[in-house]
Amino acid sequence: MASIKELLKDIDASPDGPEIAAVFDFDGTVIAGYSATVFIREQLKRGDLKPREFVELMAAMSNFGLGNLGFSGMMAINAQFMRGIEEDTYIEVGKELYTRQIARLIYPESRALVDAHLAKGHTVAIISSATPYQVEPAAQDLGIGEVLCTHLEVDKGKFTGAVVRPTCFGQGKVDAAEALAARSGADLDRSFFYSDSTDDLLLLERVGHPRALNPSQKLRKVARDRNWKIGQFGSRGRPTVGQFIRSVAATSSLVTSFAAGLPVYALTGSRRESINFSFSLFADTASALIGLDLNVKGEEHLWSHRPAVFVFNHQSKADVVIAARLLRRDLAGIGKKEIKKMPIIGKVLEWGGVVYIDRDNPAGAIEAMTPLVDAMRNDGKSVVLAPEGTRTVSPRLAAFKKGAFHLAMQAGVPMVPIVIRNAGDVAPKGDFVFRAASVDVEVLPPVDTSEWQKATIDEHVREVRNMFLKALGQPEVKQPAARSKSKKSAAKTGGKTTAKPAKKAKAASTSSPAKKPKAKAKTTAKAKTKAKAKAASKPRARAATKPRSRSASTRARTSSE
Repeated sequence: MASIKELLKDIDASPDGPEIAAVFDFDGTVIAGYSATVFIREQLKRGDLKPREFVELMAAMSNFGLGNLGFSGMMAINAQFMRGIEEDTYIEVGKELYTRQIARLIYPESRALVDAHLAKGHTVAIISSATPYQVEPAAQDLGIGEVLCTHLEVDKGKFTGAVVRPTCFGQGKVDAAEALAARSGADLDRSFFYSDSTDDLLLLERVGHPRALNPSQKLRKVARDRNWKIGQFGSRGRPTVGQFIRSVAATSSLVTSFAAGLPVYALTGSRRESINFSFSLFADTASALIGLDLNVKGEEHLWSHRPAVFVFNHQSKADVVIAARLLRRDLAGIGKKEIKKMPIIGKVLEWGGVVYIDRDNPAGAIEAMTPLVDAMRNDGKSVVLAPEGTRTVSPRLAAFKKGAFHLAMQAGVPMVPIVIRNAGDVAPKGDFVFRAASVDVEVLPPVDTSEWQKATIDEHVREVRNMFLKALGQPEVKQPAARSKSKKSAAKTGGKTTAKPAKKAKAASTSSPAKKPKAKAKTTAKAKTKAKAKAASKPRARAATKPRSRSASTRARTSSE
């Protein structure tokens, strides 16, 4: 069994450049479980799949699993139920389901493998028997430009009820990989393929570096017999009973920690000391229960300038524990108004100094934060908040709201960026269970806000956000060319804002990589399959050339769409 460190070491030892391909199966390999099940549920919910059709689909999947029906036949049965539905509808459904359910299923280890290959300049692709509606949102989030998968036929913007052949399964996956190699100049004999299923045996045998990730029993046996490296990840999927119990205990420790602080209040008469005691106790207790280990760089910046506005990128509910571990005392915070309604916890947080705001009312939110300005000016408390406003489904940094920046400016205190790299490994958005993990944190130098002005607030937001982007290794946002006047103002205050961020803002690429324009997704798919898409006599086959071989649990996935 190979550890993730060993798998990453192999990548690091491989040559740089696009001649090395890294091809990933999707279901069971990149994500835990199967996207098909998520889509089938959604089809039933939307009424696109009637109960009678669902029974027919389940029968087809069973026959496929028993070997009585081919993959293309099974997909044809699935496709017929989509006849007449607008394709754009399912492009949007795919994005929504990714955000709500699928994103949290991505193995952190698989993300690390993808990132390592991208860093080496390799040709990285997802090859899946699933449909683009299941796969493309994940590929875009992961930064993967090549998606080869099974496509449904589309005419005049609507599904025809047919499947584009060849499908991306078995030999079709090999054909797709060879077409990718021909386009990119990659050498498959020196390339990597990651899969969880013997459905992909042909492609595993075709590449120079086959990797069995989270393999089925059959693939595990084959991999052992052939000395292929095996990776088994436990960071996603169904939690153990122990993980569930520890997660409940960690969440509950917020209430018990504040209850433990009441005697401190009774003895000292100081609400502040009581809250500080409770906050630190919660930080240590919850961390121990979760199995949270922090690797902190720049820890001195947590204490060099207080009070301050501490801002962090928000990926996980574990961020609350991380912030508590880092900052420990003399804090006030901001929470969405929905938290206030939570039994006990809402009241506990409010007593601890959390101000609740309505995120749908920016003007009212800024006004509601006025007590925090007083807390910083008069009580010497610091404020901690996430300028993204809510948790993101991936490490990609979302847009920043301005509230934190107005706070820092009004209170006349510095802003301290806290960059959290992998809190999603502990608990991704939408997941209740905490999993033990080591999280990397970098505390950046304080940003001087003394010369900030309302007129240039957008520039300051961009500068600070670029500090995060640079630390995370993501493209920075360019200065808008049309705003030369504000550019001058920013240059004027930039020296005080922070020597580094002011310059950072000038380097780099576009805005949020997280944006996934619909048109782009389609175009990309088509471009990748130009030769076959043209040759196909079918109407708008979004990527006829994208044959694909199925990955693991074909059944579930295939019905995917």
